[in-house]
Amino acid sequence: MPRAVYILGLAIFAQGTSELMLAGLLPEIATDLGVSIPDAGLLISGFAVGMLVGAPVLAVATLRLPRRTTLLALLAVFAATHAIGALAPGYGLLMATRVVGAFAYAGFWAVAAVTAIGLVAPTARGKAMAVVTGGLTVATIIGLPAGTVIGQHFGWRTVFWALAALAVLAMAGIRATIPAGGADGPAPRLSQELRTMARPRLWLAYATTALATGGLLATFAYLAPLLTGTSGLAPAYVPAVLALYGAGALIGITIGGRSADARPFATLAVSIAGAVLISAALALWAQVPVAAVVLAALLGAFGFGANPALNTRVFALAEGAPTLAAAVNISAFNVGITAGPWLGGLAIDAGAGYPSVSWVGAALALAALGVVAWSAALNRARATTPAGACAPAAPAA
Repeated sequence: MPRAVYILGLAIFAQGTSELMLAGLLPEIATDLGVSIPDAGLLISGFAVGMLVGAPVLAVATLRLPRRTTLLALLAVFAATHAIGALAPGYGLLMATRVVGAFAYAGFWAVAAVTAIGLVAPTARGKAMAVVTGGLTVATIIGLPAGTVIGQHFGWRTVFWALAALAVLAMAGIRATIPAGGADGPAPRLSQELRTMARPRLWLAYATTALATGGLLATFAYLAPLLTGTSGLAPAYVPAVLALYGAGALIGITIGGRSADARPFATLAVSIAGAVLISAALALWAQVPVAAVVLAALLGAFGFGANPALNTRVFALAEGAPTLAAAVNISAFNVGITAGPWLGGLAIDAGAGYPSVSWVGAALALAALGVVAWSAALNRARATTPAGACAPAAPAA
């Protein structure tokens, strides 16, 4: 695997830590800025909005720029927003830096995915995407708890400075490992990218991404109160369980990355079906502490096991014009990240209790499994048509 792919994973680790870290720093930020904790929580929503909009917008805006130049520019914006955020005297400026930083992060994700795919052979795409997306998994395991500890002991602004520095370090790595004009291929054309977006099977892939991600996040967003309020675990044990979840996610994404290229539909089917079963089991046995802990780790493994295939399917369906398609897939992930917790919250507000979020997660994952079956059937039908028989079908379509 080229070193550049690992550098891209490092950059995603820095930016992914920024995406996650506020969940552990809301009390400190609220006290420092003189706002309520719910208002501080809106900083997380602002980041999500920036991610949702930023990926397709920046994919189009930077389409004809060299990828290394684009990656460096977006990381520079990310670093600058965190330096400004660390100095922000008030809530309004901090919110602005969160939205702009997320905007740049989303654009970086899209370009980094296309760059990583372009640096490896077609048979190694899943592995490359597992390394890049693994940066976010490591952010869950290490970045989130480390950011929380640093912020609690040295102030939340210190974490912002640390992430700005890490982004600058990633910039140096990208400059050293990614050729100025290498792996770019022919100049992309917006018309070709837009024609690619008209393919119905691509939108089925996006639906799979959004539903599978929503199913995972519906449970994960409320895992801490589920563990303390239903399982009866002491709050002190929650970080350890979250670390187990992250370790499971790292294992899942590694295994999924090894099978996504050769067996994309099988990878998706096993991972998502596993998430359905694990979510249902957690809803039924959440009151048993040992079972809840084990199921949380398995949820991370099966939930993240689908991620490499979710990405490589999009690249297979958008062969020749992948930039905008990859960007919209990033937006699909963020639709799931936003919708899953919202639907879980509705269940809690209705008085169904914390285990109900796992039923919501199981239902969303089951819907994703149905879309996978539909997509697989379309792929088989296409492969058996006379036109499909004359030309080899894309392996991951």
